Amino acid sequence: MAASASSSPWLAPNPSKRWGELFFLLYTPFWLTLCLGIVIPFNLYEKFTELEYLLIGLVSAVPAFVVPLLLVGKADRSISWKDRYWVKASLWIIIFSYVGNYFWTHYFFTVLGASYTFPSWKMNNVPHTTFLLTHVCFLFYHVSSNMTLRRLRHFIAGLPEKLQWATEAAWILALAYFIAYLETLAISNFPYYQFVDRDSMYKVGSLFYAIYFIVSFPMFLRIDEKPGDKWDLPRVAVDALGAAMLVTIILDLWRIFLGPIVPIADTKQCPQVGLPWFTGHANLK
Repeated sequence: MAASASSSPWLAPNPSKRWGELFFLLYTPFWLTLCLGIVIPFNLYEKFTELEYLLIGLVSAVPAFVVPLLLVGKADRSISWKDRYWVKASLWIIIFSYVGNYFWTHYFFTVLGASYTFPSWKMNNVPHTTFLLTHVCFLFYHVSSNMTLRRLRHFIAGLPEKLQWATEAAWILALAYFIAYLETLAISNFPYYQFVDRDSMYKVGSLFYAIYFIVSFPMFLRIDEKPGDKWDLPRVAVDALGAAMLVTIILDLWRIFLGPIVPIADTKQCPQVGLPWFTGHANLK
């Protein structure tokens, strides 16, 4: 079974990476069912206070760390914890999703006209719950991207190099937009994450959100992907920070040159200088 698994065009040849990706995929139905299958359909959030929202985030995210620590995969038993793929993947996503919530959420406020209206404890005006839920969401998105990109590369291996590059770039763009659109649609029944214009958010805002993944999908795939090229945790951290900086640059170029996708109140407008999270940015001219 191990031999057939390692030869699959969908799965990583690295045993630790293969186990980690499969774990994250198998874990996804747990938090997805909790949030989208129970809390939202049964309107349980209507009775939630700050504490309940935080607990939902913790119950969704914490097992993604605890379970692989307690149920160590066969591929990981002979290697140090810091060399296990799930640890590296988790660190990369922690950094990338933290930057996304702490900084990029403000682009959602000032460019896409989004707002959170549910009771929550916040950091930089962003609910703690979103930091936790984003982690498990992004793990699922990026592992799914890994598998599809791996399969695509196997399929187009015989094509000219430039055509391979163009095909992969097109797939990353399509997958990034699809995931961004699907997430926006999936939470449409939750009334406390609001948009000035939901239709514009679906069509144009999803492209803005997809910028995250256009950068992150190909970069995340590189972790322990090539045989003999094992990443250490400092390299993982630097790579995640590099991806985050590139996304920040692209988002801010959108803000400056394209501006908001919908009319936004003057108090939330971004000026043409500075960054949207700077204190007092609204007074800059």
